[in-house]
Amino acid sequence: MSEKLLYTKEHEWVLVKGNIVRIGISDYAQNELGDIVFVDLPSVGDWVEEGEGFCALESVKAVSDVYAPVSGKVVAVNEELEDSPELINESPLDKGWIVEIEVEGTPQVGDLMSEQEYAEYLKGV
Repeated sequence: MSEKLLYTKEHEWVLVKGNIVRIGISDYAQNELGDIVFVDLPSVGDWVEEGEGFCALESVKAVSDVYAPVSGKVVAVNEELEDSPELINESPLDKGWIVEIEVEGTPQVGDLMSEQEYAEYLKGV
């Protein structure tokens, strides 16, 4: 799989590297949330289920859940977000990543959108 970002309808992005899936939120999502002031990260070793909230982002506007696009075990969290939650606003597609999840077997990402498909999807939001 190439290192292209894929997107969910809930505005998470996904980067697949083998059986590790890195997850963050899209630029659109961070823009809609406004300034993020706190990130409630899961713990390494936690199991997350596809479609369920695994992390909460608190912004000046609201608290928003981040939903797991895959099921698996959390193998890394971006600890920099604990002291610098604004990284999600400043660099949502790079330094603002949230977690890495290890999936069993090959990640099932067929329901996710390419960057072009996501851009089209946003036109209808």
